Amino acid sequence: MLIKKDKIYQYIFLLTLTLMVIFNGGNNNLYIQFNFIIVSIFFLLFVKEKKYLAHVRELFSKNKIAIFLFTLFISFLIFQIIPLPMEWLSFFSPEKYNILNKLEFKENFHSISLSPANSYFNLLNYLTLFLSLIIFKSLFYKKRHIIEFYYFLVFIGAFSGSVAIYFYLIGSSPNFFLLRNSGQGLATGFFINRTVFSCFLTLCFFSGIEYLKIIDYYQKNNINNFFNKIYVRIFLLLITIAIILTFSRLGNFLFISIIFLNILQTLYKNEKKNRFFLITLILIVLFDVLILGFYFGSEKLLYRFAFLQNEIIEYLPSAVDTDQFVLSRGDIIKFALVEFKNFFFWGYGGGGFEYLFKINFENLSTTYAPHVHSDIIEFIGEFGLIGFTLILLSLLFSRINKNFSILKNFLLLYLLLFILIFDFSLHIPIVQLLFVLLISIDYKKTENSKYSVNN
Repeated sequence: MLIKKDKIYQYIFLLTLTLMVIFNGGNNNLYIQFNFIIVSIFFLLFVKEKKYLAHVRELFSKNKIAIFLFTLFISFLIFQIIPLPMEWLSFFSPEKYNILNKLEFKENFHSISLSPANSYFNLLNYLTLFLSLIIFKSLFYKKRHIIEFYYFLVFIGAFSGSVAIYFYLIGSSPNFFLLRNSGQGLATGFFINRTVFSCFLTLCFFSGIEYLKIIDYYQKNNINNFFNKIYVRIFLLLITIAIILTFSRLGNFLFISIIFLNILQTLYKNEKKNRFFLITLILIVLFDVLILGFYFGSEKLLYRFAFLQNEIIEYLPSAVDTDQFVLSRGDIIKFALVEFKNFFFWGYGGGGFEYLFKINFENLSTTYAPHVHSDIIEFIGEFGLIGFTLILLSLLFSRINKNFSILKNFLLLYLLLFILIFDFSLHIPIVQLLFVLLISIDYKKTENSKYSVNN
């Protein structure tokens, strides 16, 4: 049986996502470079096909302003990286100039970025995101393509979750090659950080929910669809267990929020086709309650709903002397906001916060903060007012005239808001990419079906 060329390209694209997942979500400079090379080569081969080249041209034609603004954003990132004469640097980044003077820097040129190497890899990552989005919109443009993509995401989430569950249950987790050991008795699988892992799983769970919601509208009931829906329900249960075992407050809070919001929407619409979907959600909640209530203790049931209270407490500045090296997340965010004022227009470059933190807290020994623990604050600091405005406008123009009234887009914005405020997961390539791809999927009503894909 010959495989169609469309399928081959789709499988290659999904393989790049799989590799990103198993390599710590792509959160590695070496892998970012490797992924950029692979995706770039794939894109060049991809556009040689007249059919796909036509898709790409259409996408560029319909999103001229957004792509132009993104090009300006990429140019801005390049400007942050290139070495500038010290006289220019004193104008564009006086704070960086003062830091270099304190360090008695003798060279005649230096970049605006505090970490040119990390900023370079960030630049490659954003280019990869852009190319991946173009490829995705050109390959997955039919209803069945979107259904298959959702199915893939819930499958890869279940696979990652199963690996994490297995090593959690046997009581030991290796720390070699692809597998990561958090060292804290948590389920993290291929990831190092539990909250990043839980956010990734939440997006996979979201995809499984979308699959069950739309499959009956898109495809007729047959044996294959019947078993696929059973498989997806099994995948959702595995993801549920894995999210619970991460013990991430943010991840568990977002996970249970998605379920309850979908239950409310299903009850409100009260459609016959959604009854089995509603039963699935209720069973997942009961399953969740049984695991938390009987295996981990009843106090865990309400622990996730204390998320906001706990996070607000953690985000308040600590009263502890910083000489004792105890900094709350509030202290780190306050520090980031103060430093943003010093790098107001041009920022300190992608990946520069870790170095900024080390420069200002010299007596931290081995303790340091590579991230702000608030994506929105870190993005503003990295890009400055100019860069942040460019990428924000690019995103907004790309979403003009899109349907945000459907629950799918509302839930994605809901997840985005909480992660931007309370975590750094949106600095991880796989989380960035999944958000971009999922929010790019649009539905529109048609005469023949309730939903259709709007490219």
